[in-house]
Amino acid sequence: MKIFTIGFTKKSAKDFFGMLRESEAETLVDIRLNNVSQLSGFAKRDDLKYFLDVICNMGYAHRPDLAPTQPMLDDYKKRRTDWLTYESRFLELMEQRDIANAVPRKLLSNAVLLCSEDKPHQCHRRLVGEYLARRWDDVTVEHLA
Repeated sequence: MKIFTIGFTKKSAKDFFGMLRESEAETLVDIRLNNVSQLSGFAKRDDLKYFLDVICNMGYAHRPDLAPTQPMLDDYKKRRTDWLTYESRFLELMEQRDIANAVPRKLLSNAVLLCSEDKPHQCHRRLVGEYLARRWDDVTVEHLA
């Protein structure tokens, strides 16, 4: 089972949708807390659903249970906590939410986890993918550039 990840920031629509098409994934799973912000540009929920269908023949699902809480995100973005603290809190949150059992494997099989960060290194999409790979058998995670 392969889980891809991608962020839309610092990518043109051409590059973003091109990477998604090349992945041959079947579904994009939006794991952003806020997916309707004007700052999202082409990745705003309703526009994204349309583009995914027309350009990539790909389904769309929103799973806010795979996102951090707003206070957790605010603390990190406003630099009240560092990455290690954020990561630890988010891992604990995924445990509390029991995401390994709450999220259907079928939904994430050959799917792309979406968030906004351009790179996965300090991003919750990486944490979600790695968390599930440790709990589910035969899972690989690939970050789309």
